[in-house]
Amino acid sequence: MSVRSGRTDGGPVRGHVLDHPALASLTGPHARFAERRGRVLRYPVDVSPWSALPEEPDARDWADLAALAGPGTEVPLPGFTGRVPADWEITFRVEGVQLVDDGLAAAPDPEAVRLGPADVPEMLALIARTEPGPFLPRTIELGTYLGIRRQGALVAMAGERLHPPGYTEISAVCTDPAFRGRGLASRLVSAVAHGIRARGETPFLHTGARNTNAVRLYESLGFRLRRRTAFLAARAPEKAEGGAVAAAPAA
Repeated sequence: MSVRSGRTDGGPVRGHVLDHPALASLTGPHARFAERRGRVLRYPVDVSPWSALPEEPDARDWADLAALAGPGTEVPLPGFTGRVPADWEITFRVEGVQLVDDGLAAAPDPEAVRLGPADVPEMLALIARTEPGPFLPRTIELGTYLGIRRQGALVAMAGERLHPPGYTEISAVCTDPAFRGRGLASRLVSAVAHGIRARGETPFLHTGARNTNAVRLYESLGFRLRRRTAFLAARAPEKAEGGAVAAAPAA
């Protein structure tokens, strides 16, 4: 792990770990996934699109992020509330909320089955039909994913994504449109939360602030609003400072 003069490299998050969940995950329980350039971290691109800047990024950190991502690449920066450099183009911004377990009725579900690598094609197809958020070919490696099947077909699922110390994010909560309104997603959230609780950790999740139906559902299950956040993406400059094309990270 490299250290630059006057700068700390990665290291523990100074504030609450849920204020910087990707950074806390990649410097903690998910460190095995971390790809690094300087102080910037990210997941492998087939695992998760999330990147993590240090808590107070400087110009060198942004240059490292551009080099790590590649020139002209769109980089998701969920939860980032700081200032994006002028040579980065903000391509997406949606207000979001972070909710945390506050008395969730977590319980296993008799119909829930654990999903594995062989189920990934079916999981990707369900994600494509429902669009709950990013789910990639290796996202399943981040934690436990549970599903419910009807006549052999996967019709609902939920699982674990970010893993800051002491917490696990519930993500990829989705139900096939033909099977909505039957409480399948709620059951799976409770079942995934049960597994998280069994490890002595606290479940949390993110959703869009305007997705009021989802917010109400999660609050009815026992989650509470912890903070407002944002889902942000920005495009790296085509060229690095001085006109040189940003170099790819060394293998």
